[in-house]
Amino acid sequence: MNFNDLDEIHRVLEFCEKLQINNLILEPLNDSKHFHEDFLSKINKDTKINIYIRFNLTPRTLNEFKEDLKLYRNLPYILSLETNVKEIQIQAAKDSRIQLLSYSDPVNMKTATPGVISLAKQNGTFIECSLAPIMIKNRALQSKNLRLIYRFLQLILRINPYFIISGNFETIYDLRHPRNLCSICNTLLGMPLDKAKNAFSRNVDILLKQVIERKENKLAQSGVRLIKGDK
Repeated sequence: MNFNDLDEIHRVLEFCEKLQINNLILEPLNDSKHFHEDFLSKINKDTKINIYIRFNLTPRTLNEFKEDLKLYRNLPYILSLETNVKEIQIQAAKDSRIQLLSYSDPVNMKTATPGVISLAKQNGTFIECSLAPIMIKNRALQSKNLRLIYRFLQLILRINPYFIISGNFETIYDLRHPRNLCSICNTLLGMPLDKAKNAFSRNVDILLKQVIERKENKLAQSGVRLIKGDK
């Protein structure tokens, strides 16, 4: 999302409020390395929706991935990775700073392997896919993407319970209430309804709780939480 266009952001938030969406994850697409907290304050003051910020790394090499991590390591936001380079996927699945391995792009979805998905499970890293590829007008490509997402979700369901399905839609008119998206997953993608609900609610809540705890310096790393004890 373009954070320079606050009017567009507010239009999206207003539409989401009408859909009764409570939590929304925004990804700055412009100048994300220089994102400032005051942007979030401007957005938050006019909406009842809980806003969370996400940065999506798209490195082309392992060295580029390591350099990107240095820039974002101290930021208390969701950090995700999206790449078709398996070597980087493996490294990210082992790194506690990466909370999401994203396979939203069908090109990247084809590179998913049971090994990487299993490794992500071991480290509590969430897997993400998007429904946006099936919302396109090209019927032939839409059908191809539908089959691809179906196979990908079957792989995830067998291995890793930590998965999130995002809308990631290009226009506000493609936005749907999570209940409608659950129905799409159930009827078109053969996903059990309880698993679909987890992908849009419970798993998202778990991820956001980690973000909040990290922001409050209560989460040292994945699976390790700092607590106050008696002195």
